[in-house]
Amino acid sequence: MTDIPRWAVSRTAKLAALPLGFAGRTVLGLGKRVTGLASDVISTEIQERTAEQLFSVLGQLKGGAMKAGQALSVFEAALPDELAAPYRQALTKLQEAAPPLPAGSVHKVLADQLGERWRDTFVEFDDHPAAAASIGQVHKAVWRDESGAGRDVAVKVQYPGAGEALLADLKQLARLSTMFRAIQPGLDIKPLLAELRDRLAEELDYELEARSQRAFATAYADDEQIRVPAVLASAPRVLVTEWLDGVPLSKIINDGTADDRNRAGELMAVLHFSAPARAGLLHADPHPGNFRLLPDGRLGVVDFGAVARLPDGHPEPIGRLVRLALAGDADAVVTGLRDEGFIKPDDPIDAPAVLDFLLPMLEPLAVEEFQFSRKWLRDEATRLASPKSPAYQLSRQLNLPPSYLLIHRVTLGSIGVLSQLEARAPYRRIVQRWLPGFVPAG
Repeated sequence: MTDIPRWAVSRTAKLAALPLGFAGRTVLGLGKRVTGLASDVISTEIQERTAEQLFSVLGQLKGGAMKAGQALSVFEAALPDELAAPYRQALTKLQEAAPPLPAGSVHKVLADQLGERWRDTFVEFDDHPAAAASIGQVHKAVWRDESGAGRDVAVKVQYPGAGEALLADLKQLARLSTMFRAIQPGLDIKPLLAELRDRLAEELDYELEARSQRAFATAYADDEQIRVPAVLASAPRVLVTEWLDGVPLSKIINDGTADDRNRAGELMAVLHFSAPARAGLLHADPHPGNFRLLPDGRLGVVDFGAVARLPDGHPEPIGRLVRLALAGDADAVVTGLRDEGFIKPDDPIDAPAVLDFLLPMLEPLAVEEFQFSRKWLRDEATRLASPKSPAYQLSRQLNLPPSYLLIHRVTLGSIGVLSQLEARAPYRRIVQRWLPGFVPAG
């Protein structure tokens, strides 16, 4: 096994082969139309073959291909049932595993980042990675603390050449948007890839990640619901943190009990809405591989490479406009959306239609308890993505201001995980507690 594939010819060949296969399947579909096969059968067959090939290749690569796959994995619940199985299988692997770096390469990075005597800082170090992701892999080790006793730690080691691989993959994947639309009509991955590219420098800097994780750990110190491991050491390409034992959310999604699903969903919502108020940050990588349900019932949170900096907490207009929408005040909602830049100043818009657009997606906050489900998310995805739908037509009149882009993406990603979990919880009460503006002032 060699280091992360960096050479453009090797990586690009795998990714470039994807649209060629898609073109062949499209021609196959045309031939079947001529012979009279029903168009919905053709579409499903093309979708299934495209999904199988696309996710297979994404799963073979680290770098940007894997990063994009992880970001997309949280939307698995929105896929039609006939496509979900190959998607789920390939992307679960992306969330939890990848081909490991050889031990010699890992040792070289550790010596470069922690010094030639890096072994002296550990009582034990397991050369076999416990987990691997898009830009680094995690090893379990025993840290040598001041008392001389050991302390279980996670050592994250960045792949050599990760930055170059990410940039090359994201550039190539941007050309594959047609394939993603074949799998899920209405899905446009270009904004997602652009955002991933913009945040690349932050995710590659493990010292910056260490600062973010320390802020989260301080904010949730001794918390009864959320557990953030402490940072013990950091360098630009190595990060050492406390080890967390727990059940990954990917496993709970696959075979967890209803109580575990509900508990995990509730705590994910608490983290999402409370973190900006408590830490001034939003955990911005909500895929199941970054969360654990711990033996004591808390939610363990890892990987703080992607965060949104919200020093003033969640923007107050979000909570206020959600409250006004649930109250049925269409004119006030339109005025607020226009003030925030979601509607252009001079664009005419039907205020009642805006409420019709918003209220179905706000259903989880309209009741005391709500159960997310794959069906609910699929229905919403269909409503918003179908060109014949009034919601689709109205969405073309709306704009997403840059300041809300990351919040919007993280919220959608979190909803995707909650729908995978099919978690029932008092989401309205959580929002009332933590989202500014949702409860009227005074």
